[in-house]
Amino acid sequence: MWATTIHVGDAVRVKYVSKVPRPPLDGLIDDLYYLEGAPPYARLTLPPSPSALLIVNLGTPFRIRAGTDIETTEYADGCVVTMPTRAWEFGYPPRTRSVGVHLKPWGLAPFLPMPAAELCDRPVTLEQVWGRSATAGLRDRLATAKGPHEMLTLLEQELTRRLRETAGLGLVRHTSNAIATTSGAVAIGDLSVAAGVSSTHLAQRFKELVGVTPKRLARAYRFTATVFAINPAEPVDWGDLACAAGYFDQAHFSHEFRAFTGLTPTRYIEVRRRFLREHPGHTLDGWPLPAD
Repeated sequence: MWATTIHVGDAVRVKYVSKVPRPPLDGLIDDLYYLEGAPPYARLTLPPSPSALLIVNLGTPFRIRAGTDIETTEYADGCVVTMPTRAWEFGYPPRTRSVGVHLKPWGLAPFLPMPAAELCDRPVTLEQVWGRSATAGLRDRLATAKGPHEMLTLLEQELTRRLRETAGLGLVRHTSNAIATTSGAVAIGDLSVAAGVSSTHLAQRFKELVGVTPKRLARAYRFTATVFAINPAEPVDWGDLACAAGYFDQAHFSHEFRAFTGLTPTRYIEVRRRFLREHPGHTLDGWPLPAD
């Protein structure tokens, strides 16, 4: 299944093509995508979400700062990002061109040579994961492909070739799906009992394959579901929203909001409304926030 979105406005053109992969990759990946054009802002803040990301860069290097206490790093060949625990900042060049993969929280594990926990909030280059020769070869094949559809087909083939058996993946995937189904509102202890393993074993497997514990993943699912329930074009009743999401009270909700985004709920809405006002209908609208 293919989907293409082109945003044209204010002399800005962005092309986004996405593809849902075939089995068995569909159990690990939400979609493969191609992105080309001028970004809406030079810097975008991405709140943490229950997902992982792999980018193969085909244009000018981009920059990532994974937290306010970490220096900005430049990525020329691409990057790999396991599920983050805090907002990170993405710095675009004037024009960007890349192919990438939006993965489920556990989706990177079969392609990594190291435990996911080693990369938590520490994005690495594609070369550090797959090696210089393999990365250069993949980028060359993608750069000479005839268009986005061929690029994504090549990327899908590369991922299929690299797919390997991963111990504990079934347990982590099953438990993660149970957490996702309830938007994080589930007792982790009950999940370990249902899976027939100790809570310690379950946490260890999650850190190896996702990078975080099941409890942290549940927090991310709840926060993401809550944010997507917000309609920034309308007034927001924060008390009702916090209650519906299962937060203890509005103060707890506000604390969680600031922990995930670095912003108060009120400031978040102001920034979201700015994006809607300045770039209505943009293909990147919905999760990234202007950082400028």
